[in-house]
Parts: sequence; structure tokens; C-alpha cells
Amino acid sequence: MMSSSFPIVRMKPKANARAIRHGFPWAFDNELVTDRRTRAIAAGSLAILEDAERRPLGIVAFNPNSRIMCRMLERDLEVTIDETWFRARFERALSMRERLYDAPYYRLIHAETDGLPGVIIDRFGDVAVIQPNAAWAEVFLEPMVAALVAVTGVSTVIKNGSGRARGLEGLDDESAVVAGQAPDTAVPVLMNGATYMADVMGGQKTGLFFDQRPNHAFAAQLSKGARVLDMFSHVGGFALAALAGGAESALAVDGSAAALALAEEGAKQSGFSDRFATRKGDAFDVLTALAEEGAQFDVVICDPPAFAPSKPALEKGLRAYERVARLAAPLVAEGGYLGLCSCSHAADLTQFRNSSARGIGRGGRRGQLIHTGFAGPDHPLLPQLAESGYLKALFFRL
Repeated sequence: MMSSSFPIVRMKPKANARAIRHGFPWAFDNELVTDRRTRAIAAGSLAILEDAERRPLGIVAFNPNSRIMCRMLERDLEVTIDETWFRARFERALSMRERLYDAPYYRLIHAETDGLPGVIIDRFGDVAVIQPNAAWAEVFLEPMVAALVAVTGVSTVIKNGSGRARGLEGLDDESAVVAGQAPDTAVPVLMNGATYMADVMGGQKTGLFFDQRPNHAFAAQLSKGARVLDMFSHVGGFALAALAGGAESALAVDGSAAALALAEEGAKQSGFSDRFATRKGDAFDVLTALAEEGAQFDVVICDPPAFAPSKPALEKGLRAYERVARLAAPLVAEGGYLGLCSCSHAADLTQFRNSSARGIGRGGRRGQLIHTGFAGPDHPLLPQLAESGYLKALFFRL
């Protein structure tokens, strides 16, 4: 479909078109002239975005049902958005990941930062899991999947329909196998000297969190000979890396029995079973119980879900991060290490650091901040879009 046949969407006179010219990838509903004609454009359609003076800014994906009405796809108006266009995007993303990683286990597409707004693709060897979190990605799923298979050679592509973002776009939450056959069992992934089990069909998000890889590695450096506590462990994230780094023991705590079963299988495949234990329960309850039991650990890591996924949830989320730090700090042995993580878009690094430091103080401890970590380079950051730098990991010596 050539751009000449696209509908036109125009920005209001006071809207910041300059930000979009300088690389900001979104235009919001309150920045656009929205009449009956605009509202009638089908969700996921392509359109030309113009500034108030009718100068074209680029080809956008349009969704009248979303606060983010326009997502920039292409500055060149002569380009056709088709399988060939997707191939070029995938080839560019793949060339960087192949330079960074010696095995095909990584985030291949990190949404806006890889030029595919709202699209997440994680690769697990011959299996790729795609999260089409924007309406346009759902409309173009077929050519996107065809290009993905052609460029990467994966045999299976799974569409994961879960997550808050799809709801905000007015999309369903159905998951499906869109190419090849679903694997019968969890997929083993080797990272940082440990084997992780990724449930690509029924697990959280795409089945494994690649973003924490460098922070797992840093925690492993601290863990030689250490007793390690991994809170909100999911499939054993920090615990298995710590054991690979020579930890004496690791206790993984999570609310999901299924996730802990995968962690146990990962420990078994890694040869760590004799040093690994799990405990199922609400994290706050378990932290409180461990304190009552007089438990002490040399390294404690807390990697909770996003407590502040949106601006309205920010204050409540920051209080939750403070509470985690307050309950975790007393469990750290003198001279030990506390790692605190946040994957909240709405809480910036300063806010999260302040909450964490306040919690440590309220827990009766003093801490030196020795390391600040972020997502790995397969999760690149778009400088114009603060939300793309969501992951923060703080390591304190107490």
C-alpha cells in the first residue's frame, strides 16, 4: 500500500511537532486534530502524520482507541510497509545481536528502539515469541512473521497476547502458535553459566527475562562462597547465576509454584540441585517470616514486578519499593550485599534510588551504593523515549 493512498492525520498548532522531527516516536490523542473522519480510521491503519502547517512528518500506525494515537514507523513517505520492509528491520536488529551474543538467545526486537513500535520479540534458539502490543502489529502480523522466519531461520513463532499494553490498545489477550509447532516442554537457555528453563507457551511475558542478564552476572560476582536469597525469583534468575558464580547456597522465593518448578529443573540441569532450595509464598510474608526465623544471607536480591507501571500508580509503587528494602535489609549479614531492582516505567532512577535508600535506613541499616545496572544491550534505549530505559538495578553493601 503506497503512502499516497493513506489518510492524513494532522497535529494541532500548539503540539510539539519538533519533538517528533527530532526522534520522539509518538503523537498523543490530545496533540491531534480529531474529527469524525479521523475517528473513523480503523485501528492499526497506516496514515501520514502532518504538522499544523501540513508538512509531512512520516508514516505512522494509527489507533483511535489509544492515548498513543500515532506511532512513527517510517520517515520516508515513498517506502512501502510490507514483508521486505520488515526484513530490513529484522536484519538490522539481528546483526547487532549476533555481534553481542554467541548463541541465539536474546531479545531480538525491543519495540520503538528497533523501529517496530509496540513489538517485542524474544528469541530462544529455533523458537521466537512475539508480543504484538500495538494494533498495527496485529494487522501486519502475517508479513511480520514471514519476514522473521526468513531472516532468522526460526522454525516456531509463538504470539503471546498477554500483558497490560494490549488492553490499552483495545486488543484481545489470546495467544497462539503462528508458525511451526509449539515445543512440548520448556526450552533450556544457557546464560551466565547456568541453564534456565523458559516456558514459552504458558510462562510470564515471553517465558524468560533476558533484560536482567548483566545484573545476574554482577550478582554472581558477589556470590562466591555466599548464602544467597533471591526474592521474586521467577524461574531462578539471580539464584541460578549466583550458584554458577560459586555461591554456597541459594534460596529462591516466588508466589508461583509453576515458576519455582522451572527453577528447580534449571538447577538440576545446571548441576546445582544440592545447593538450591525454593520457598513458595507472598514475598512480603516470606521476608517477614525469614526475619522472625533469624535468617541471615550474604547476598539478598529483590526483583519484584512493576509496582509503578503507570504515573497514577507512582506514589503507591515507590512506597512498595521502600517496603521491600526495609524488610530485606535486616536479612543481610554485616558486610553483605543487597540488590534491589525496578522494572517500572513510571519510577525514574532517582525516585527508585531514594525509595530504596529510605527503606534501607528504615530497616536499621546503612548502605554504600556500589553498582547501578540496567537492561542488557539487546534492550537498547531510545534517548528520546524515557520509557525505553525501564530497568534499574541497585547494589548496596550494607
